[in-house]
Amino acid sequence: MGLPAPIAWLMSAMHRPVYASRLRGLVDAIVPHLEAGDRVLDVGCGNGTLGRAILDAPSCPPQVTVEGLERVVRGGEPIRVHSYDGVKMPLESGSYDVVIVADVLHHEAEPDRLLSECVRVSRRLVMIKDHQIQGIFAQQRVSFMDWAANAPYGVPCLYRYPTPQEWSQILERHDLRVVERKDRMNLYPPVVNAIFGGRLQFMAVASVPGGPACDGDPGGEVLTGEAEA
Repeated sequence: MGLPAPIAWLMSAMHRPVYASRLRGLVDAIVPHLEAGDRVLDVGCGNGTLGRAILDAPSCPPQVTVEGLERVVRGGEPIRVHSYDGVKMPLESGSYDVVIVADVLHHEAEPDRLLSECVRVSRRLVMIKDHQIQGIFAQQRVSFMDWAANAPYGVPCLYRYPTPQEWSQILERHDLRVVERKDRMNLYPPVVNAIFGGRLQFMAVASVPGGPACDGDPGGEVLTGEAEA
């Protein structure tokens, strides 16, 4: 059962500046890893805002294209969006250079299956942005943030988030070799970030099996800096 309409509207309005800050931070973290002519897939793209923001970034390399994948295509998205049955992506193996899965895996009942599909359709990089349990009252803080961001839209939450060590195991399990890993990200406005950002945020840019060689270690705890808030 969803929230009453006035409460959902108010929560959505309060979340807009937080989402805008997060969007800028994600673009700043993603674009440096793109190359000219890359085909990019945004898995769980929602309304396509992230894909459009990547293309509109002044530093985005030339001739990059971004498409999305969603279980329910809403219509009117600013990028092309493919429909997905939640099990197997209707896409050829290695059909994209880069696959992004941003704050989606923790909503999946079988996240390993989804990540396997992301690896399958990428020929170079998989970029994972998600949450992690690290720090005092981390589970409670992440769970509240997740609920507040999704309740206005009726999106269910499973409240399952890996620890940094578990993220290392996930990367290793899928034979993903780390190009860049962030175990701390400042994605939100300062006050919000102090409570819900920092060490609760996780991002890994990883080379898929058979992709370009890199110096990262999928089992390591590598902190490579922070996204710009």
